Amino acid sequence: MMFGGAAAAVAAAAVTTFAGGGAILSFALTALALSLLAMMVGHATEELGSRMSAGATGVLQSALGNLPELFVCVFSLRAGLVKVVQAALVGSILANSLLVLGLAILVGGIRNGRQTFASDSPRMISTLMLLAVGALTVPTLAAQLHTPASGHLAALSAACAVLVLIVFIASVPFSLRQDPERSPRHAAATPVRPSRAQLTNGVNEGWPLWLTVTTLILAAVGAAFVSEWFVRALEPAIQALHISEAFAGLVVVAIAGNAVENVVGIQLAAKDKPDYAISVILNSSLQVALGLIPVLVLLSFVLGGPVLTLVLPPLLVVALLLTTIISAVIVNDGETIWLEGLALVGLYGITAAAFWWG
Repeated sequence: MMFGGAAAAVAAAAVTTFAGGGAILSFALTALALSLLAMMVGHATEELGSRMSAGATGVLQSALGNLPELFVCVFSLRAGLVKVVQAALVGSILANSLLVLGLAILVGGIRNGRQTFASDSPRMISTLMLLAVGALTVPTLAAQLHTPASGHLAALSAACAVLVLIVFIASVPFSLRQDPERSPRHAAATPVRPSRAQLTNGVNEGWPLWLTVTTLILAAVGAAFVSEWFVRALEPAIQALHISEAFAGLVVVAIAGNAVENVVGIQLAAKDKPDYAISVILNSSLQVALGLIPVLVLLSFVLGGPVLTLVLPPLLVVALLLTTIISAVIVNDGETIWLEGLALVGLYGITAAAFWWG
């Protein structure tokens, strides 16, 4: 069912892209195809994750789940849509840390009551996220305050990107070691995570390894093609819908590119697996902030289009700072209630509304 739906969506997106089905229809179908391909990646990585710890599952699922967004940003940079890329990258962090995390806490809290989880890894992710905010704040302030560095913003952004990447690479082993099932606090409370087949059928069988790997390869290849079609339809759709590039990147592109976390994180919280849910969601934000953004900054020097700098509109930087602080406060104590999730969703709505006009 999942494979057939994704294949049908990709075929429909290809027809509207090359046969001329209108900007809005083409944009909608390519966004749908991109989301379904991302869900395929999510299903496959969940099967792989059934053999791993929460930390390793979060890292793997977030890395593969961000592939569609990487492709979208690369093609957008080549098309010269720098504002869309900047808004999409920050929007991805906001969507994960506010909307998806908020919905996961809200749904998990309503279905299961107060949820507890190991807080060591979320606290470390929050610390690293503050570093990422700093890497975006310093070039932005240098440009806004017209310091001597303001004449070298591309070089400053490249230097910040390299340093942030070094920290990110060093953080991966720490994330992989995080296993709440070995924590004394959760040893008795957190069961070993079953595979999707166990959850749905009650059978101790999952996908065979060859099917999982094949699904990942096909979904990645499909996402590469669909991402190009998505970007091709993006600019005409923005004009037809009369929305700003900032709102399109911050909300539309960010949500379409994060379908994996949107679905999987909420499902895991609903199944009373908050350790895995928070690991997947927060690791996705962290990988965008410390991995995807600096990689795209460095790639922009060789893609042939405009250089992507870390200079953002001040409102985006403030929104990112508020998001990092409030999400850190909520996960710091290792427990959540549904009202905290509703607060995160509310802040996301307020932030999105501020960018409706640009």
